[in-house]
Amino acid sequence: EVQLQASGGGLVQAGGSLRLSCAYSGFPFEDYGIGWFRQAPGKKREGVGCISGGDGSIYYSNSVKGRFTISSDNAKNTVYLQMNSLKPEDTAVYYCAALAVAGGMLGMYGDYKYTYWGQGTQVTVSS
Repeated sequence: EVQLQASGGGLVQAGGSLRLSCAYSGFPFEDYGIGWFRQAPGKKREGVGCISGGDGSIYYSNSVKGRFTISSDNAKNTVYLQMNSLKPEDTAVYYCAALAVAGGMLGMYGDYKYTYWGQGTQVTVSS
């Protein structure tokens, strides 16, 4: 059974940092990609970034590039989202999701491509 669980959210002041974790199980990471998404109240869900388990490719949305970093610890079956220089507009519920890919991911994929989703974790950035 595929499972993903995001954690690490919280309340932080603008300019601060948080690290989110996505613990996954039930699939071989090397054949999958894991993406991070977020959804703010009243807004559509948007992609933040993704990592390809097969070749390690990582992609970011323009809104977080240079501030957020995705990494993985295969021994712990965990993907991380390090968020630095946080802004109030980063406030959202953050989700991780997984999709099967062959040959690695070629960029950011839309949320409709992802098959498996974890529950969200709330990130609130105060000004």
